Amino acid sequence: MAQFWNLAYSCFTFGKVDLVPTVEEYTALLRCPKVQVDKVYSKAASAPAFVKKLMSITRMSEQWVTARIQQKGDGRCILCVSLRDLIVAHPDTKRKFDVFALSSYGLVIFPKALRHIDEAVVDFFDRLDKGVTPVPTILVETFRSLSACRRASEGRFIGCAQLLLAWFHSHFWKVDKVSYRVFFNSYSSLKEIAAMSRRDDISEENWIALLRNLQEEDVEWRAHWFVPDEILYRCESFDWVPLLGIWGAAGYAPLLVLRQYRSRQLVPVKHRLAQSEFAYKEKNYNKKVQEISDAWKQTRRMKRLAVGPMTTLEYDGWLSKRVNDNIPESSLEDVRTMEEYFQVIPSELKIVKRDFEERNTELGKKIKQLEEEKMHLRLDVDVQKLEVKKLRKGKRKAEEDLDSLKTDYKKLRMSMGTAGLGKTSEQWRQEVQEEKAIVDQWEKRFHDA
Repeated sequence: MAQFWNLAYSCFTFGKVDLVPTVEEYTALLRCPKVQVDKVYSKAASAPAFVKKLMSITRMSEQWVTARIQQKGDGRCILCVSLRDLIVAHPDTKRKFDVFALSSYGLVIFPKALRHIDEAVVDFFDRLDKGVTPVPTILVETFRSLSACRRASEGRFIGCAQLLLAWFHSHFWKVDKVSYRVFFNSYSSLKEIAAMSRRDDISEENWIALLRNLQEEDVEWRAHWFVPDEILYRCESFDWVPLLGIWGAAGYAPLLVLRQYRSRQLVPVKHRLAQSEFAYKEKNYNKKVQEISDAWKQTRRMKRLAVGPMTTLEYDGWLSKRVNDNIPESSLEDVRTMEEYFQVIPSELKIVKRDFEERNTELGKKIKQLEEEKMHLRLDVDVQKLEVKKLRKGKRKAEEDLDSLKTDYKKLRMSMGTAGLGKTSEQWRQEVQEEKAIVDQWEKRFHDA
C-alpha cells in the first residue's frame, strides 16, 4: 500500500480516487470517548526518566528495571520477554493488565524495534492515564511510516498495520449495512471487520492493477460502522490538521476526502501541508511541537454538507491537475471491473490440489471395484468349499460301502468253505480269484474316483 501513498497530499491516491484514514474514523474504530478528542499527546521537553516511568507502570524496583533496559539503535528499549514474564508472575492483577497493554502498544501499534518496547512508547503509554486520546498519535506515525517507505521505495512499516488494514477493507468490501448496530454499547467495529470474509487469494499484480485503475463506484466512501457528525478540518492558523506522534509530527487535509463523510467534495486547502512532517531529532523541533500543541486548543469543525452532486466542477478541474507522484498514471486499456480483477488464476498449489482430488476419486473407484471382486472371490471360495465337502462325504460313503463289501465277501467264503457245495478246491480257488479280481477292479475305480 505504501507505493500508493501520495507525498504531496498526505493521502492514498488510487487511480483517480483519494482516500486517507481520518481522526473521526480511527476514533470510531477504537471506540475512544468523544471527551478525549481534543486532548492530544505531545512530547514533553522535560519528562521523567525512562527508568522512573517503567517503575511507575510495572511497580517493580529500580534494580529490576535497570537490569532489563537495553540500547537498541538510537534509543533505549526493554525486552518484550521481560514484560511477558512479569505478566505471568506479577502479584497485582491491575499491574498485569497495565504491563499487557504496554506490550500491545509496543508490539502492535508502534513496533519500531523487533521484540523490544521503545522508550518513546513507554512515555506515550504513561500519558494515557492522564486522559489523552491515542488516535492522532497512531495516525501520524502511520502517515510518517508510509512516507518513509514511499521515499525509500522499501523499508519496514512501523505503524499499526492491523488497524490500517481494517480501515482499508472497510472501504473496499461491499457489505450489508445494519446502521443501528453502531449505537449498541456492545458493538465492536474491529470485531466485525475481523470476522468479514476477505479475498486473500488475489495476486499482488491484480491488486496493483485494480488500485491503479480504481473507479469511484468501486469505493465504499463511508464505512458502514462510521456515523459522521462534525468534521475536524483545521487547527487554529493551520489550513489542515497537524498531528503529533511519539517520534515526529505530520499532518493531513480532511477537506481532501469529504466524500468519506458522505459530504460534498470541495477543493481542499493544503498550504504548507507537504512541508509539515518533521522528526523530533531535527533542530528546534520543540518550538514546532509547542506550536502544534497550542493549535489543538483552537480546533475548527464543520457539519456535513451533502447537497447536490458529490463533487463540484471546481474540484473536478482541480483533480485533473493535482500532483500524483506515487505510481504511473492509470491505463485506460487496463481498466476492468473489480469483479474481473478478482477472477483469480489458479495457483500452482491449487492445480496440484485439483490433480490430487482427481487422482483420489480414481483411486476410490478402483478400491470399490476391488472390493466387489473380493466379494465375488469369497462367493467362489464358498462354492468350492461346498463341492469339496460333498466329494469328501462321497468318498467316506464309498469307503464304508467297500468295507461292507469286503466283510460280506469274507462271510460268503467262510460259509461256502463250510458247506462245500460239491466243488473242487481248484474250482473254488478259481472262483475266489475271479471275485478278487472283481473286488480289485472296484477298489481301483474307487481310488481313481
